[in-house]
Amino acid sequence: MSNFVKMTLAGLALASALVSTPAFAETTMFKAALTAGDEVPATTSKGTGTLAATYDSSTKLLTWKGAYTGLSGAATAAHFHGPAAIGKSAPVEVPLTAIASPFDGKATLTDAQAKDLMAGMLYINVHTAANPNGEIRGQVVPAK
Repeated sequence: MSNFVKMTLAGLALASALVSTPAFAETTMFKAALTAGDEVPATTSKGTGTLAATYDSSTKLLTWKGAYTGLSGAATAAHFHGPAAIGKSAPVEVPLTAIASPFDGKATLTDAQAKDLMAGMLYINVHTAANPNGEIRGQVVPAK
């Protein structure tokens, strides 16, 4: 093999080692419609709410914005729960620190939480003094 070919191959090898292809993260949008009828057990609240969330698979960061109205009183807590299908209850997976409407926040998910999110097995609910187990709830599903 000629010196020219060897140098060209060595240069190509060095160039390919120096050039990095960026990793493309998958960003997935989610939504939830919170209602009293979806709470387990259902409540008689007139409250409703919405949630919009984005999950970045490369950083495992879940960010969200939401709002609610018509609750029986001030929100006392709000959480993402899972894993649970619609109509089932589950423990808290991610507590919300800002709960006054409108609210927003972010959290880095564990692998298990991310799996639950991607499988549609998380729900969000808002608690009040009149409904300490939750007044409104919505399943977190992919936004279409």
